[in-house]
Amino acid sequence: MAMRGDLGALEFRWSARGFALKLALLLAAVGVLYLVRPLVHGIVYRAVYSPGGLVVVGLTTVTAVVLWLGPAIDRPYNTSLETKLTILGGVFAFALLAGAVVGVPAGMVEERTLAEETMDGALEVEEFPGVNAENPRIVPRSVADTQTRGSVSYRQYRLGTSDIARMEDGRLAWSYPVEPDGFRNTLFEHQQGVVMSDMTRMENRELLTVDDQPFAVGEGMALTRSADWHLKKGDFWAQYNDDPVEFVHDGTAYMYYPKTGHEWHLTPIPHTTPTWEGGALVAPDGTITHLTPDEAQESEILDGQRLYPLYNTERAMGSLGYRNGIVNQMNVVGAHEGHVEVAALPSGAGNSQPFVIDLEGERLSYVTVMEPYGEDTRGLDEVWFADAATGEYRYYATGSETLTGPERAMGIVRSADSRTSWGDNFVVIEPVPVTIDGQLWWHSKVVPTDYTAITRNVFVNAHTGEAVEIYDTETVREFLAGEDPDEVETIGTEPAPDDPEVAYYVVVTDEDGAELERIAVSPGQEISIVQGE
Repeated sequence: MAMRGDLGALEFRWSARGFALKLALLLAAVGVLYLVRPLVHGIVYRAVYSPGGLVVVGLTTVTAVVLWLGPAIDRPYNTSLETKLTILGGVFAFALLAGAVVGVPAGMVEERTLAEETMDGALEVEEFPGVNAENPRIVPRSVADTQTRGSVSYRQYRLGTSDIARMEDGRLAWSYPVEPDGFRNTLFEHQQGVVMSDMTRMENRELLTVDDQPFAVGEGMALTRSADWHLKKGDFWAQYNDDPVEFVHDGTAYMYYPKTGHEWHLTPIPHTTPTWEGGALVAPDGTITHLTPDEAQESEILDGQRLYPLYNTERAMGSLGYRNGIVNQMNVVGAHEGHVEVAALPSGAGNSQPFVIDLEGERLSYVTVMEPYGEDTRGLDEVWFADAATGEYRYYATGSETLTGPERAMGIVRSADSRTSWGDNFVVIEPVPVTIDGQLWWHSKVVPTDYTAITRNVFVNAHTGEAVEIYDTETVREFLAGEDPDEVETIGTEPAPDDPEVAYYVVVTDEDGAELERIAVSPGQEISIVQGE
């Protein structure tokens, strides 16, 4: 049966049979979308947990469904399809505008709520937590990537993105998934395990390769064979913003994916804030175990690993500028009282905040340093520590003391050695904060521009600006433990710009600066210098 009606220049045609067919097609489309739901995860999640996204996606989707199921609309010079597309386009444009009107204030309120939650759950400490002297971050990611990729040989595979994980004996390492390389291999081959490169030594570093354990679902595998696909099918209402933590337990390779969720708040206007939803543990046989935060902390397999999402820490630290109110942080009308922001790292630093640091007791922590608001301020106001296993926050406020930030610390490293050809042969990279005897130091590394080795570690005291150069692992550990490294400044490096067979020279001098010995170091050669008593 068909019905006709008109409204001015519009004419509506209704058909029960046509409606039933459209409804069947709509249900079929919903069924297909459910089967391939990982593909639409981002859109659907944003529609459910973002005020602006809810307005845009929700209003557009409802309009599209109504127009699809509704009667045909005839008008002069236009078909029904053209008319409905015109209406849908107009609604979408309106939804975009309405989404912005809703989303902008909701975003500011979200930052304010997140800042309040962070401050309410944080503990202010009177001294810096001590660093784990046995697990120094000596090897920068760029050097580890260069050396590790040069130490393995795969024809169908490659090393994926490196991340920080703990080895079974407690050491920290840069870990990599061994994933398929090339279009064909992503469709048919499997991730072959993981590789872990010790980051705690300058010399004699262990490279642990567990590359004979094919993952049924993993990294670098396309579509339904990927870990990402199965994670989103297993828990659709979570986000997987962090890279996986690849590690080995009892000889078996695993991957752990931290999970982020969101919580709705209805006042003062509807908005959401991120939450920690636990994580997903992926085994080589394809088993994915979704864990709550408590279950992840109690897991023997995950003992000592990073559990809390870095993404959540980044969001929490970025929100702290709103802790004294929304208006306070505004550029024109804000007073900026107590306004802090995440300290900027200079270009070429090679790392970013939060820093992953191992504290005493093998407690991994995400460390973020905050500086006062202002274009010309680079001193530190606060140092924040997020427990990587529990998500608990602690912070140290400097008060009236001004601490040197990472940008200035790297400048001190360069200015302390005017003989080195900075930028041409050597660079200072990857400053990380460490705490020694209750004081904050910046631990930077000097490496050649091809990132093939670490020539020295340089520590800059954030309180005094003192710089200490160290050339071997044991002295680094002694220094982190609070011992005084004798005469470590008597060794330096000089570039060798005219000799392709020599990357640089290690120059040993006496107390008066007279040269005692000059040692040529070939490109890619690792060195170990141990100071005698």
